[in-house]
Amino acid sequence: MQRVFAQRRDVRRAVITRPSRTLARALSKLGIASRTTAAVWIQAGRVAVDGKPITDPEFYLAPNACITLDGRAVTAAEKLYYALNKPRGLITTTHDEQDRATVYECLPPALRQHLSPVGRLDKASEGLLLFSNDTTWSANILEPAHHLAKRYHVQINRLPDAALLQILQHGVTCEGERLEVAAVSELRRGDKNAWLEITLTAGKNRHIRRMLSACDVDVLRLIRVAIGPLHLGSLAKGQCRPLESRELQQLALALAPSR
Repeated sequence: MQRVFAQRRDVRRAVITRPSRTLARALSKLGIASRTTAAVWIQAGRVAVDGKPITDPEFYLAPNACITLDGRAVTAAEKLYYALNKPRGLITTTHDEQDRATVYECLPPALRQHLSPVGRLDKASEGLLLFSNDTTWSANILEPAHHLAKRYHVQINRLPDAALLQILQHGVTCEGERLEVAAVSELRRGDKNAWLEITLTAGKNRHIRRMLSACDVDVLRLIRVAIGPLHLGSLAKGQCRPLESRELQQLALALAPSR
């Protein structure tokens, strides 16, 4: 079931009590839109602060400032949490300057301006990608100190041996940067290639591809199948769905500090 935002005239204005918050960031924090979309609205003259039109997305809000959009009061939006099975070939960004296809093409039109990706998958990678308008929740997932496990299935162009698995488990240094995995194992093999399962708790840019390249191994496919307790499951490629309350609770437990 798709959730659609509806603006109401009988709601209270959003009051920003924290100082030194830019206008675009405030709209993002309220869950109204991504910072990129909010900036477009502001530059188009659609947003006013305390009754005065503002066209600078970096405008700093004073304490207790009130915001309107198209003359209507802005209120904190319903928090939305979605999972997408990202297909290969899409860019994880709100807007691409080269006009390449983005992951937003997979989202229902009514949700596109409200949701932002939580982290990213590169163009050639597939699988589980989360979206939300809850910036605190998103930051919690991305916080490196939480060591939230992300699991990948990776097809490589050769048959792995014990030596390769041992090198990957111990980590490699690539261009002066240390790259490590939390776990690695062989899933299955064919005549000429095989699938590995790799778990990361601290991912860096093109982490898995760079590690395998350092071992003279090419990646044929890379699919993220889980983020913490959240699993890709049977979600069809290119489809999205809202996360269930049970999944959100499981994720909260996984992110809770250990005692």
